[in-house]
Amino acid sequence: MGLTQNSNTLHARIVAGSIVLLTGSGLTTAINLTYNIVLARFLGPKGFGQAAVIYTILTLVSAVTLSFQIISAKMVAKQNTPELRYAVYKGFHRGAWICGILAALVLLSFKGVISDYLNLPDHGLIALLAIGVAFYVPLGCRRGYIQGTYGFKHLATNLVVEGAFRLGGSLLLILMGYGVTGVIVANAAAVAVAYLAAMPKHEGRIASPIGISFAAREATQALIFFSGQVLINNCDIVLVIHFFSAKDAGLYAAVAMVGRVIFSFSSAVVNSMFPIVAGTRDEERKDLTVIAISLSLVLITGALLAFGLILAPARIWTSLFGPGFEIAGNYNLPYLMALYAVTTIIYSLCVVIITYEMSYKIANTSWVQLAFSVAVIACIYRYHSTLRAVVFVQMVLMTVLLAAVALPFFINLLANSKKLITVVSTRAIKLIRRTSENEVIAEFLKSDFDSPEFQDYREILSEIVSRPNLDDESENAKRRALLFMRHRSLWKEIPSGTEWFEVEIVDADLCQIRVFPRAHWRKLAKGNFTITEVAERMRIGEHLVDASFHSKIASIDNQLHLEDPGFNAVILIGLNEREPLTVLDGNHRLAAAVLSSPSKLKKLRFLCGLSPRMSECCWYNTNLATLIRYGRNRLARVLTKSEAELSNLLHDPG
Repeated sequence: MGLTQNSNTLHARIVAGSIVLLTGSGLTTAINLTYNIVLARFLGPKGFGQAAVIYTILTLVSAVTLSFQIISAKMVAKQNTPELRYAVYKGFHRGAWICGILAALVLLSFKGVISDYLNLPDHGLIALLAIGVAFYVPLGCRRGYIQGTYGFKHLATNLVVEGAFRLGGSLLLILMGYGVTGVIVANAAAVAVAYLAAMPKHEGRIASPIGISFAAREATQALIFFSGQVLINNCDIVLVIHFFSAKDAGLYAAVAMVGRVIFSFSSAVVNSMFPIVAGTRDEERKDLTVIAISLSLVLITGALLAFGLILAPARIWTSLFGPGFEIAGNYNLPYLMALYAVTTIIYSLCVVIITYEMSYKIANTSWVQLAFSVAVIACIYRYHSTLRAVVFVQMVLMTVLLAAVALPFFINLLANSKKLITVVSTRAIKLIRRTSENEVIAEFLKSDFDSPEFQDYREILSEIVSRPNLDDESENAKRRALLFMRHRSLWKEIPSGTEWFEVEIVDADLCQIRVFPRAHWRKLAKGNFTITEVAERMRIGEHLVDASFHSKIASIDNQLHLEDPGFNAVILIGLNEREPLTVLDGNHRLAAAVLSSPSKLKKLRFLCGLSPRMSECCWYNTNLATLIRYGRNRLARVLTKSEAELSNLLHDPG
């Protein structure tokens, strides 16, 4: 099999981390929604717009904050010991405080210019914000340390603490009569409290292993990426408050709130994926199902929120925010919110792709994003006749950005797909007999029953695995449930209605058989997965596999010299008997037989699933659409309790 236990663990860790952070983000979002409702009802559109734009300035500074967070997370995740992780954090933390103080001084120096541009009533509001900025940058470094050590619960808690303190402090100071000024004080205090709550444990006094030049390259990449991100996420609010009336700016701030909600959920997925991918080996992260899972989580979460906004009647928002937030006509508040939600979903998919690349290399797509952020500003300056026009121009640009950053992935996936299925044989493999899916599952399970996942079931179920009775439906159900404990998402990729056959494979058929395109087989294949090419590279030594792989092949080769090696069937899948086939299970057995001699193929038994819809299966045809489908099934596997299904079958008297 091409799927390794490490790969499965990597997927599970990303999904588990994402669920933890999505839960925390959900609670934080609820708090922030309450915060925005409180501000809207007590301050009205004008005051709400002013508070929102001042908070947006804090968000703009987050380009520096998030740069320190992502660098710290990446570098901390790469270290092998707690002492080294803490040493890396300490080095970045000192730099973060220097940058935070400098950012605060810049705000203080230009508070008059900023206040006048944004039509703010008091220059002192920017001075209050500068205090929060000083803490905000090193807070990013501390959160990066938590993220890099996979402390996702701690990170989620810290986000909730910041949001809760912001909400409680703002409400208290508004009721005391301080208005917008009180809101800014509460925001600055919330950042300081979150910073103190994120203090890491002391882990020794060794020097940081990160060189200055290396840290500078990573810092440059992160700063370019987050500069583009914060401009795309926040420049529209700043420009709207400059070009439109205070009331319209307040209405737009309510619309943009939806984008912040959706982006916070996508950030939870990214924050989980990034350190885990950064801390893994090259061959593990090259499994593209990792990014497919992350893209699926972002798309599904965002789509659910957007769909809810489309269905929500306008009176909900006027009852929450107040009558001043009503927009007459077809392009009302729910319409603008839904349009903004779609825009944010598209951009969030871009962020997943860019950060995936950033987790293990210097990504040029950060520059592409920065260029598009400049384009967003320029286009809003040119097209801002209505609030709808401001949102629409962003949606168009984000769609183009998604195409630009996803293009390398499409090229890579299409190249692999073509290499996988372009060669069509004029020879049809011989179909010996029709067989059942139950028999295929039984053969699959025999070869996989030694896996650790099945350890607790070997004693009680070894009989039905080693000597299956295919006429017993109860046994068939148990074997299926047992297989699904480990391979539910894999098996769900096989199209319904697939017809299974026992087939004869001879030397002339090998040119149309491809190994399973995952894990170390990708190294061996170098883009050409034909079993004959892979075996030839193994024979002449063109490979990058470890000793355990060679040992397994050698062990199989020794068994092939026996009269009856007792191997389980090699399982193949394909469109039909004339077109290329892919090995679903049995890569090692088939490779060993080809390396030994063509005559050894007679020692193997082959089962093959054929379906005209097999191109929808990512094991047969790898592209973005099939990977997203697989990511959805991986998520379903995590959420589905296969052990419970098997337990019910074992305790069912029938």
